Amino acid sequence: MILTIDVGNTRVSMGAFKGDELVFTSAMSSVRNRTRDQYAIEILEIFSLYSVDRSDFEGAIISSVVPEMSNTIRDAVEKAINCKPLMLGPGVKTGLNIRVDEPSQVGVDFVALSVAACRRFKTPCLVVDLKTATKISIIDGNNTFIGAIICPGVEISVKALADKTSQLPKISITAPKKVVGKNTIDCMASGVVYGTSSMLDGLCDRVEKELGQECSVIATGSFAQGIIPHCKREMIYCPNLIFEGLKIIYDKNMGK
Repeated sequence: MILTIDVGNTRVSMGAFKGDELVFTSAMSSVRNRTRDQYAIEILEIFSLYSVDRSDFEGAIISSVVPEMSNTIRDAVEKAINCKPLMLGPGVKTGLNIRVDEPSQVGVDFVALSVAACRRFKTPCLVVDLKTATKISIIDGNNTFIGAIICPGVEISVKALADKTSQLPKISITAPKKVVGKNTIDCMASGVVYGTSSMLDGLCDRVEKELGQECSVIATGSFAQGIIPHCKREMIYCPNLIFEGLKIIYDKNMGK
């Protein structure tokens, strides 16, 4: 089995593959001051929950957008499965063509998602990743990553409203029945859910106009299910796209 791990600002997500089959996914909270052993214990507890033995794993790959956690998670995974994980970054073969100003600065999450999208979908395509930040990867018809868009995520927006205003509360990210809110909660929820969905529709339109081509749109990330049903544009929901991309990259580097 192969363990794939995506370290994000809010969650550390993992997916385990047996061959090409994704047998389970799980997640832990991203806590920057946790130790290697604390994460290793939690990883082993997750294995137990899904009736998987640590000895079943022959390798692992990690993508991390939180540098201060990267070494801790790497060491925790090595301790949990007794295999040194592959860290996605410079020097790792991905097979993805990248044409931007500074290719070395492209986030590893962009890379893994784009690799999976190129394998699974017709290009040109856009990959909308709705997590702590809302990100859109742009892949042209030659399977080349040509750029991206980064916006504040829905959770950041809600937190900013609550933290930076005197009278607005924290709310759950759930769509109200109507766009026009009649109370504070519904007004805020409308702005976050319908505002984000309208933003995504508009950005996709602008990208297509700039490219001069229609694009398929793939959506992933922890907030995708709550947002994309309210988009006018059709989006393909792929919750495990990051794990698929990491598995493809692992296999490429292991000569499989």
